[in-house]
Amino acid sequence: MRALTASIKTIHGLQFLLIKLQMKKAPVLKGKVFPMIKNKVWLLFLMFATPLLLAGCQSQANATDIVNVSEIGKEVKVDNGSYKDISVPELQALLDTKDVVLVNVHVPFDGNLPDTDLSIPYDIISEKTDLLPGDKSADIVLYCRSGNMSTTASKELVKLGYTNILNLDGGMAAWEQLGLSIER
Repeated sequence: MRALTASIKTIHGLQFLLIKLQMKKAPVLKGKVFPMIKNKVWLLFLMFATPLLLAGCQSQANATDIVNVSEIGKEVKVDNGSYKDISVPELQALLDTKDVVLVNVHVPFDGNLPDTDLSIPYDIISEKTDLLPGDKSADIVLYCRSGNMSTTASKELVKLGYTNILNLDGGMAAWEQLGLSIER
């Protein structure tokens, strides 16, 4: 975003310079007059087209920032399917760009990551599927304190037919190791 702002300022500065040069009857550079300045239509085109082109580039950059769940994490194969282990930075990117259900499965309760949607004990998650999305292909991220309980819960949900289960590798401990806060 900072680079885009700097580019816009630079282009606006160039546009100002072109207008100023036009007013001074276009100075000579190496014996030639700037050919663009001779044509007022070209000058107007530059003034109005440049910001539009930059706006198009900005929206294109934002579209590529969206995290694709199929491209992140490390696949872990289990009976009846697989789930993915994801890192803390991958989880942060998901939380910033995608609608996921974030579930704390740790018992006893030891805090939540920010934006946690549900707390379901890992050992009864199969009995509490009514709390999870009805769509078994929804993106569900499980975590616990260290990653052990969420691994067990991930395997259980895959066994029940859920297809997009993500497990925070290292759990809340990995989150805290990066200096991130836990809600207690």
